[in-house]
Amino acid sequence: MKRAIQIAQNGMDENQGGPFGCVVVKNGAIIAEGNNRVTSSNDPTAHAEVVAIRKACEALGTFQLEGCDIYTSCEPCPMCLGAIYWSRPDRIFYAATRYDAADAGFDDSYIYEELKVPDRERKIPTENISRDQAVKLFEAWKRKEDKTDY
Repeated sequence: MKRAIQIAQNGMDENQGGPFGCVVVKNGAIIAEGNNRVTSSNDPTAHAEVVAIRKACEALGTFQLEGCDIYTSCEPCPMCLGAIYWSRPDRIFYAATRYDAADAGFDDSYIYEELKVPDRERKIPTENISRDQAVKLFEAWKRKEDKTDY
């Protein structure tokens, strides 16, 4: 956790993004690390956890992080939590809470609230269209014999 916090500080000091850091550990060794790079890369998905997950998967040559632990300087936001769950590590450890982050101006509570609101009533209106065409992709996927399940 000390390294995740240090990475967060370094990234903030170098104006790469917000004060967030993350490391991925396997067998007691850090295999990847990342800090928030949202503003320096103009990428709203470049949160510390996503950066670290991408690097870890590249280093391991896999899209799964089974057998790994994730240490992050702050409780993961909804996007990062989703990315973490998709990568399937064994455990998640975090330091500061989402309430600590909100107090510093990084409030993601509106995303949690938006998930409860019907699509068309959200702040960014969402509409289901062309479902009949898109469902054909899933039907083809189910029949695909050489697919890699995940």
